[in-house]
Formats: sequence, C-alpha cells, structure tokens
Amino acid sequence: MSISGCLAALALFVLIVLSAGCTSLAIGDVNYRNQGLLVHVTNSGDPVDAGIQVRVYEIKNLNQRELTVVGFPVSVRRGENDFVVPIKLEPGTYKLYMYLTVNSERKTAGIKDIVV
Repeated sequence: MSISGCLAALALFVLIVLSAGCTSLAIGDVNYRNQGLLVHVTNSGDPVDAGIQVRVYEIKNLNQRELTVVGFPVSVRRGENDFVVPIKLEPGTYKLYMYLTVNSERKTAGIKDIVV
C-alpha cells in the first residue's frame, strides 16, 4: 500500500473513532415563561435519562453577575423534547450557561442570551 493509501486509511480510522463518541443530544431554543425556562432538547439517539444544569448570570451595566445554578433530572425521549426549569427571574437581560449530562458526563452545552 502506498503512503497516501496508508494516510487515507488512517484518516478514515480516526474519523470513525472520533464520530463514535459524538453526542446525539442538542440544546435548542430557550424561552422564559410562567416563572420558568422552557428548554428545547433534541435527541437523535435512544431515549436517555439525563440532567440539565443552568448557570444564570444577570447582565447589567456591561457587567455579568452569577445569580444561581439550578439543575434537575430529565428523561429525554427520541426526537423533540421540551422541559421547564423552574426559576423566577426579574425583568432584565440574562446569560444562561446550559449543560446536559448523562451519567455525570457532559454530552452537550450551550450559552443562551434571554431578555425577561
């Protein structure tokens, strides 16, 4: 086998190994309604028990201040899922650092900006 053939085979092997651990979970839109965050999660894999963690930062006068961290367990079905994270926020601008974990391992994360 030529060197270029070996390199192509090696690149294919690395791609297969890296894609085997790819997450099938994704955090989508987040909206504030009725004293809670409505979090949209997409799962293209098998149903899974997971945890959602949200770190809430208030943005005021060009400063960011951590307000709270909330988390709770969820059962994520295959396809589209909506979960409500109960939290009371005053009118203002917020940055949300969101994590979705399975067996204490982070599977996906996202940063969302919302205005209440």
